[in-house]
Amino acid sequence: MGEPTRYTRHLLSLLFVVALAWGLVSVNAAAAESHIAAVIELDGAIGPGTAGYVLRSLHEAQQQDVAVVVLRLDTPGGLDSAMRDIIRALLASPIPVLAYVAPSGARAASAGTYILYAAALAAMAPGTNLGAATPVSLFGQTPLPGSGNAPNADGGKSGQPAPNPTDALLAKVTNDSVAYIRSLAVLHGHNADWAEKAVREAASLSYNAALDQHVIDLIASDIPDLLSKAEGHPAIVQGRPVRLTTQGLEIVYLKPGWRERLLGFLTDPSIVYLLLLAGVAGVAFELSHPGVYAPGVIGTICLLLGGYGLNLLPVSYAGLALGLLGLGLMVAEAFVPSFGAFVLGGAASFAIGSLMMFDTPGVRPPPALIVVATLASATLFGIVLTLLLRARRRPAVTGTA
Repeated sequence: MGEPTRYTRHLLSLLFVVALAWGLVSVNAAAAESHIAAVIELDGAIGPGTAGYVLRSLHEAQQQDVAVVVLRLDTPGGLDSAMRDIIRALLASPIPVLAYVAPSGARAASAGTYILYAAALAAMAPGTNLGAATPVSLFGQTPLPGSGNAPNADGGKSGQPAPNPTDALLAKVTNDSVAYIRSLAVLHGHNADWAEKAVREAASLSYNAALDQHVIDLIASDIPDLLSKAEGHPAIVQGRPVRLTTQGLEIVYLKPGWRERLLGFLTDPSIVYLLLLAGVAGVAFELSHPGVYAPGVIGTICLLLGGYGLNLLPVSYAGLALGLLGLGLMVAEAFVPSFGAFVLGGAASFAIGSLMMFDTPGVRPPPALIVVATLASATLFGIVLTLLLRARRRPAVTGTA
């Protein structure tokens, strides 16, 4: 009885090993046969909301049966911090990410150019463009194209004035951006010299010129055409060379969640601008008409939400100070009448500050909104001034009971 029992144990052990090996082969085969192409649509300025959307979508794609991710781009640029978060996620992704500037008429300007260079494969649709990747400082100044090399550490040559600290800061930011985009270009075998030109000289390229100069890998009319042309294309994924398998994949769109939409809404420069205006107007109305409460409460909420968005955006502090000074002067007209001097001076300061406040490509309110807001504010406080003057000219009513 002992001998058959030993054989039975060996047989069961062998069957267990075979079953385990078969399971591993099945899992690997299933992973290798991923049949989904996930599409992430990045439209508009790049900020905390869009960065969160891209990072969450890439994580979700890794949890699902996804073969490749298509990052469709149409952006004027955005925040450096959000751009770098996205690029780090692209480089760390085990799934190939194909950056695709589309549809026709779209662009990948400024931060979008860096993201295009960071992808495993770069593609554009006909009628699109990229470039203009010059960095912008928080003080609203940009390095001049072709402005020369960075200043010497000893303060310049003998007989020449010492370099301006602001110029040194801009040169430092520019050189850092050049090194960053060149490293991305070298990693994926793209044109590093043109990438440097896009940063230093704000150069731009159309889709066909980008292909001719080896800035992108291919031109595709739509996402199915992109997947068809990308089949077998060499790419770098997590630092390793691979061949893309994209033919016949099912296309699935990954949409932003409500939190990402809300964050994107609160960090929209136009929304932040309007929230700050509404907040100041509400608080000013409450101060001039104590006891109403509602305008003060609503104004405070608007100021807090606007301040939250302002904290996440690159702001020129000089522009912010001028804008607040202008609002303060116009509000002061209601308490200390200056016969229009505060209103006019405040309107001018407010308009100049509003134009200076946001100076990052893709992260600024439209000029039309600033003009309308300035005229509306000046008109509102002009009406207040008129009512005050009429009240002063009205004769006092006296009498006896």
